[in-house]
Amino acid sequence: MSSAENGTVADTQATQTQNTNRKQPFPQGFLDTISTGWADRPESLPAPREQASYAAARRDAVSKAFPGQRLVVPAGSLKQRSNDTDYPFRAHSAFLHLTGWAEDSEPDSLLVFEPTDDGHDVTLYFRERADRTTSEFYSDATIGEFWIGPRPSLAGVAADLDLATAHIDTFVAGDDDHTVDVDDALTTFVSELRLVKDEFEISEMRNAVEVTRLGFDDVIADLGKAIAHPRGERIVEGVFHQRARSDGNWEGYDTIAASGPHACYLHWTRNDGAVVPGDLILIDAGVEVDSMYTADITRTLPVNGTFSEVQRRVYETVLEAADAAFAAARPGVRFRAVHEAAMAVIARRTAEWGLLPVTAEEALDADKGGQQRRYMVHGTSHHLGIDVHDCAQARREMYYDGILEPGMVFTIEPGLYFQIDDQTVPEEYRGIGVRIEDDILMTEDGPVNLSADIPRTADDVEAWIARLKV
Repeated sequence: MSSAENGTVADTQATQTQNTNRKQPFPQGFLDTISTGWADRPESLPAPREQASYAAARRDAVSKAFPGQRLVVPAGSLKQRSNDTDYPFRAHSAFLHLTGWAEDSEPDSLLVFEPTDDGHDVTLYFRERADRTTSEFYSDATIGEFWIGPRPSLAGVAADLDLATAHIDTFVAGDDDHTVDVDDALTTFVSELRLVKDEFEISEMRNAVEVTRLGFDDVIADLGKAIAHPRGERIVEGVFHQRARSDGNWEGYDTIAASGPHACYLHWTRNDGAVVPGDLILIDAGVEVDSMYTADITRTLPVNGTFSEVQRRVYETVLEAADAAFAAARPGVRFRAVHEAAMAVIARRTAEWGLLPVTAEEALDADKGGQQRRYMVHGTSHHLGIDVHDCAQARREMYYDGILEPGMVFTIEPGLYFQIDDQTVPEEYRGIGVRIEDDILMTEDGPVNLSADIPRTADDVEAWIARLKV
């Protein structure tokens, strides 16, 4: 028996002693033969993927911002779901952005910037696939290829990402490494680096919106199934999930399928309610494509295909607010102006309906007002990209108080929510929740609604349902 095989036996026996409840011991015949009889695995190195050059430019920006400092950006680790099962792995967004690696990223990888006289040498460290002479290959259910399938090689990833690679076992930690942390200057910088998207990112955002549009079409086509099931909201969630997984990587966030009074809960993700004709259903969903960029779209639909008079009144007010916010969004305008434009409409209409104890003007007073926020407590916009709430660690002066620039992608998503037990509104409004959310690209000529092809006016929504609903 070779020295490698001796190591295999020892490694296997050590592994087996850790948890014997489920694992059966490997017989000696298995141990003697498992490492033999495998065909060679010749590797044809790929050309660099499309995002490789864009990721290199981002790394250059980081290098220039932190001269002389060693920087370590971790991908993150698998997170336990239950006992010996883990959640699907998604690398840290900063790691994804700076490497160009995407849904195929490896857990526990590190992107390391080593300072040099003229910048940094950048290396991607990760655990390369195990040689078949090691026990990892067949006995490690977390990373063994017998369990999870082929894993990448150092050479293959280096060619794919156009980035130097090394085995994670060769990484040497330093005492002063700057790792990604919510309070770290590096986190702020890489978050702000994503405020303006490059051409690749914009293309991926368009792709994510298009697949999301197909997902909404699927939901409407199967709306009858949702109506027929006692937990119809889950049918809606599942139909959208099928599109997200078939044409993308996953959803970018937990789908909100909120029917009837549930639409008044802003982050309703239990999705365990019925979908009842006569109610509205608010669907907030976005597909994350393989590059890890996600859409974030909300549409509110009349379950029976037709808005009631009151439902239409609320819906068209929300649409008016969305259109006002869109009109306010221009290069050179502060980001907060988008929200202020939507709030002006919400305050004016709710005052007209007699819902406010003050005038619309008084409600819009920055210090003493805000009464209309009872019916729309959330903000109107957030940046969007590789995270659904992208650039979240940016400084306030760069985000909420920042200036809109070409290349920025953000949402416009006003809403009105009248809780079922809210006695400040007439009974006919109670239990109605409406949100309309679109994904907006700022250009030199003004805003472009990337999701404009997903019907948004009341008349178009009714026609959409009539056309697709089975």
